[in-house]
Amino acid sequence: MVTSLESLLELQERDLALDRLRHRRETLPERAALAAADAQVAALQAEHERVRAARDEVLAEERRRDHEAQSFAAQTEDHERRLYSGEIASPRDLQALQADVQSLRRRQRETEDLQLATMERREPLDGEVAHIEGEIERAEAAVVSAREALAAAEAEIDREAEGERVVRDELAAGIAPALLADYEQRRAKAKGVGAARLVGSTCQGCHLTIPATEVDRIRKAPEGTVSYCDNCGAILVP
Repeated sequence: MVTSLESLLELQERDLALDRLRHRRETLPERAALAAADAQVAALQAEHERVRAARDEVLAEERRRDHEAQSFAAQTEDHERRLYSGEIASPRDLQALQADVQSLRRRQRETEDLQLATMERREPLDGEVAHIEGEIERAEAAVVSAREALAAAEAEIDREAEGERVVRDELAAGIAPALLADYEQRRAKAKGVGAARLVGSTCQGCHLTIPATEVDRIRKAPEGTVSYCDNCGAILVP
């Protein structure tokens, strides 16, 4: 097994490249565009629900008025039939029945006027519901388009990442398992940096200075000796 610390730096570069690709994938503008499109649909659907509920309430009132008007009309028709049928002989009863007919006709007209007013209130709500439904249809089409754009952008990054993973796996296969495990553990703890070049007395992982005595010890150590940055814990490659 190759234990060259230089291999770790190459591996680190591949891992950082993969990290960048993951970050790009998570922060794609297409993802934000899809979220915005989804939010627009949700807002329109909520507005549609609100307006439709208001319209349905008015529609229910309109139907109730219509039912009442029909009921008054039916009662009027029945009273008029009795009025002219000859079955009632008493003038007082006929007069009372005629008064009932007039009252029923008046109430029917009043109810029909209320029904018409209710219908006039409903019509603009019908238009608003139809308008919002059109907006929802367009917004849902925008969601489909945004989702397709995101999928295409993700696929492009995934192809690039797959190429990086192939190279990364080839490099990892040439590193001693113990050294590789040490690197990966330190990389996980340090949020991405498991190995770093020591340039002068500065660790390139955290960009902090290492004491001169420690630097001297690291540079004089036998080849293959593993040393660590006291600041970030990365494996140092002199």
